[in-house]
Amino acid sequence: MSRERLKVLVLADSRAFHTARYVGELRRQGCQVVLASMERGSVLHYQLKSRGPIRSLWYTMAATELRSLIKRFQPDVINPHFVSGYGFMAALAQARRFAPVVTTLWGSDVLLVPQKSMFHKRKTAFALNQSDFVLGDSEYLLAAAEKLSPLKGSKVIYWGIEERFLAHHRNSYALGHPLKIIVPRQHEKVYNNEFIVQALSPLIVDGKVQITFPSFGGMAGHFRLISKGLVGDSIQFYDKLPRASFLKFMAGHDVYLSSAISDSSPVSLIEAMALGLIPVAADIPGVREWLNKDTGFPYELYNRRQLYDTIALLVESGNNCEAMRRQNLVHVRTVALFEKNVADTIAVMQKLVQEQQR
Repeated sequence: MSRERLKVLVLADSRAFHTARYVGELRRQGCQVVLASMERGSVLHYQLKSRGPIRSLWYTMAATELRSLIKRFQPDVINPHFVSGYGFMAALAQARRFAPVVTTLWGSDVLLVPQKSMFHKRKTAFALNQSDFVLGDSEYLLAAAEKLSPLKGSKVIYWGIEERFLAHHRNSYALGHPLKIIVPRQHEKVYNNEFIVQALSPLIVDGKVQITFPSFGGMAGHFRLISKGLVGDSIQFYDKLPRASFLKFMAGHDVYLSSAISDSSPVSLIEAMALGLIPVAADIPGVREWLNKDTGFPYELYNRRQLYDTIALLVESGNNCEAMRRQNLVHVRTVALFEKNVADTIAVMQKLVQEQQR
């Protein structure tokens, strides 16, 4: 290990918000970090060359360039994010020959990608096999990875919320009239946002709930057309905001709602609990480690009646679930503070480096 500080080569999508805050926190906690990326994001990074018209082959073609970067930077740890992409690239580059490889799972890389084809399944398994340690944000996610390839080492570390944003936790648990609901999942097929409007359209049209969605995502235009046909102009939208502004905005709502069909300890759910919202989400395996009848309101995936009844009960009963919301804050503070989560990640890296140097 470097005498002064841990040198970490992070391989990740430089456009992704979570990449920027992760790299920033590693540096804040004393690590020397180089971020390498195929994508052209705004966060400072080493730009890996994109070769050829087929995007899925870029990671294969960049392996030689990555190996050269590793030799120049001489990192203590190599940290690919998204195992079926950057993890596969690191495996092809034989990164383990130079430093321990700690792979960070992002969810869909082991839950969805391996289902695309046998090739996708095998390359994901190969990347896991070539990892010295695997980090995931739920037991469910690590179990899915283990089914693809035996893991040499693994640990659950959440993607939590920064401690300073706990100041936005609601001062009052009184429910709004109408009930204010936020769905902070962008418009993509996996997040199933159209289903929410279909299920809750009577409550929306009657003005009993005010529901807010993001304005962005690959299916945003389609969503606007469908929702307008169902509820007219009753849907609220928000544009992308700086993180502090968004969390303050989110805290102004009563209910967090998600109908994702695949997920793993979603960051937005943890944030909602930290901010004091009432969580309502489809009951899927990755979510269950956070959401149950004691912490919120899970409902059966694709069950419109159950989702309608859940929200209608909150509207009609006036139950503000104060005890539950206070306990959710305690739970987040205990296990899902972002600074502590990154410190735990650094500890895993340091231990691997020390073991290698013995």
